[in-house]
Amino acid sequence: MVTLRRVHPHTLLLLLFVVHLSRPVCVDVPSDTEAVLGNSMKLTCISCLKREEVKVDTHVIWYFTPTETQNKTKIFKVENDVKEPIDGHFDGRLTWNGSKDLQDLSLWILNVSERDHGFYECEVIRTFDFGAFKPKARRNINFTLTVKEKASNDPAAIYSEIMMYVLLVFLTLWLLVEMVYCYKKISKSDDQAQDALSVPDLYEMDDFLHSSEKVLTTQDNGTDCPIHSVPP
Repeated sequence: MVTLRRVHPHTLLLLLFVVHLSRPVCVDVPSDTEAVLGNSMKLTCISCLKREEVKVDTHVIWYFTPTETQNKTKIFKVENDVKEPIDGHFDGRLTWNGSKDLQDLSLWILNVSERDHGFYECEVIRTFDFGAFKPKARRNINFTLTVKEKASNDPAAIYSEIMMYVLLVFLTLWLLVEMVYCYKKISKSDDQAQDALSVPDLYEMDDFLHSSEKVLTTQDNGTDCPIHSVPP
């Protein structure tokens, strides 16, 4: 029982350490800037917190400026954990795609149209709570979205696909070479083992022939027993 009491705290500490290491990590990722007509498109807005243990109140406002009119309008807002799209240009085609801790503040555009081409801005306002001291931080993430009828070919994707096929061919050839090499090595070891087994058999046959010759010589002398000299 003493051993169990000593092991349990160490086990719990190890589990807590592993769980702490396995927590997701926030990474600032820029948004894609090309959308395909009629498909869905993710408007990425990520604003990571440097210290997640600090209590913070986050407000988010998404703006859209069409290329044709250059009129900046609000399209989505997050306030007091309430996600609310603002009706207007998108007509209910905007959906929330962010995280619960409000570090990922992304949106989805459903059924992209040609009118969705323009300038997007994600404004993040954070109010940190340090007791009597409550500072604010503001950050703007913006990008220009273009709408195309067909998806353009990504050179990086084409290059990665070519390299994948080249790697598959190389690994297949290497596997064939290894199989042939192993087969030859095993065949050679089997031949050596058979040779090693056959050599003692030849020696035993030679000894058998010599012993047979001695027996025949003794029988020719007229006796079946060994001849001993009789003392006078």
